[in-house]
Amino acid sequence: MANFNLKRLSEDIKRELSAAVSGVKDPRVAKNFVTVTHCELTSDLSYCRVHIACLGGEGRTAKAVEGMTAASGYFKKAIAGRVRMRKMPEFIFLPDNSLEYSAHIDDIIAHLPKPAQSDENGENDAEDTEVADEEN
Repeated sequence: MANFNLKRLSEDIKRELSAAVSGVKDPRVAKNFVTVTHCELTSDLSYCRVHIACLGGEGRTAKAVEGMTAASGYFKKAIAGRVRMRKMPEFIFLPDNSLEYSAHIDDIIAHLPKPAQSDENGENDAEDTEVADEEN
């Protein structure tokens, strides 16, 4: 039961952080399109690891992490007013570069060689050409 409550509370914090990001005046956060991708609460509610992503690469994401860390007091106050908790966790902001990583994997897959085409009999055309080359 406690695990379910942690997940629900993590999602509530994620939703409220996403809404509170628009109110941050720090240019490292305000100028970048910051997205909160994932929140993880510890079981004693002391810490919350917040994964954020930005469009524009790892450099922008790192600057946004610095800006969000500097504004952690603002986030605590904003969430305390919206989510009822006994103890407000310390926020640990981490970069989430999964968007760039998935684009990199897509690029690798796109440059892989195409598989050999098979005809209606289920035989590969590549095998026929290899056999023909060996006979010559």
